[in-house]
Amino acid sequence: MIGAMMAWLAITWMVGLRQGFLFLVGIGFGAILAGVSFGFTTGWRAWIRDRDPTGFLAQLLAIGLAMLVSIPLIAANEELTGAIAPLSVSLVIGAFVFGAAMQIADGCGSGTLYKAGLGNGFSLAVLPGFIAGSFIGAAHLDRWLALGSLPPVSLPEHFGVGLALVAQLAVLGALGTWLWRKRKRTDTRWPGRGIYVAAVLMAMFAVLNLIIAGQPWGIVYGLGLWGAKIATWFGADLAANAYWGNDAHQVRLESSLLTDVTSVTNLGLLIGALIAANFRGRARPATSASGKQWLVALVTGLVLGYSARLAFGCNVGAYFSGISTGSLHGWVWFVAAFAGSFVGIPLRERLGLKA
Repeated sequence: MIGAMMAWLAITWMVGLRQGFLFLVGIGFGAILAGVSFGFTTGWRAWIRDRDPTGFLAQLLAIGLAMLVSIPLIAANEELTGAIAPLSVSLVIGAFVFGAAMQIADGCGSGTLYKAGLGNGFSLAVLPGFIAGSFIGAAHLDRWLALGSLPPVSLPEHFGVGLALVAQLAVLGALGTWLWRKRKRTDTRWPGRGIYVAAVLMAMFAVLNLIIAGQPWGIVYGLGLWGAKIATWFGADLAANAYWGNDAHQVRLESSLLTDVTSVTNLGLLIGALIAANFRGRARPATSASGKQWLVALVTGLVLGYSARLAFGCNVGAYFSGISTGSLHGWVWFVAAFAGSFVGIPLRERLGLKA
């Protein structure tokens, strides 16, 4: 905790109050995720395998609560932007592949980060691949978009704030009701109400992130930027690349990582997870894996990062933030990634990875 406070003071001193506050928001996200093992990936797997809707319902609750505040805020403030992205072939392919890969890796973007933060060896092996994949996927994004793309669709802009809220709440409510009616058990992983308390807190921190950063909570861009930074340190010239050569990205490449809103929350998330794990006595869990499984972790991380960039985000940037800020692409991402999970779960079992 003392180290975290010193890091916050250092960030605030070097890059300002906003970045310092975003670092604290990241710590909050990490503590929430690690504190109850929130798990976007695990929530879907528990439903698919055991018909336990607990984790899935918590996700829907968090998205719905964040949406009720985020969409009106964005509509009322021109300086705030939603997680709006094109409806492209790359979105469908990337989300499907990501849904499969995250089940093998036992973590999406946030899951990989928070588990790496608490010292999980498998996630620490996934993370470098994720960073590299995010960087490479962004560098190739223009080629994938050339396969076909429709303009972004913001539901509040097309239908108005009120109708967009009612329609999305109706879908979230109907989905939650269906999950509850089809349940077979509710005790596989999350006893008590802690997971739902965490969902409420996650929505609150997501709104704080939007207000402070001016954009929704995201994960993948920060990891890709880390990869791009590393590439430039080794002499790569990215100025001619369609994505990384963009003026805004070039500025970020030339600036400190601490000035990037996604990177600073990612760093906070890592530290927040470690704080929560130490508090609960769960830091640095033992990891047992074969050489083949360690290789799978690295390769799967690469696939995760690459596919997430094609899909304009992971469970956080596309699914959570996309839907909660009214982007149609968030729903498309959700359907494609959920379908991909049906492929990834049996693959995970065939590889002998723990349930």
